[in-house]
Amino acid sequence: MWKYEKRLEFPVNIKEPNAKMAMFIMSQYGGPDGEMGASMRYLSQRYTMPYKECKGALTDIGTEE
Repeated sequence: MWKYEKRLEFPVNIKEPNAKMAMFIMSQYGGPDGEMGASMRYLSQRYTMPYKECKGALTDIGTEE
């Protein structure tokens, strides 16, 4: 279903590090309102869903997040 290639989609060239921006980006991915939190909520809700169609939709949304 997925093909894993260890390469970046776009090249990243960091000219000067910015610690404040790095902390902001990390909070968006791993914080309570970040991408990982949303993904885990979708994937955990799928186990209580009684309908297969809705369960499949939650699985798809969770894996895309």
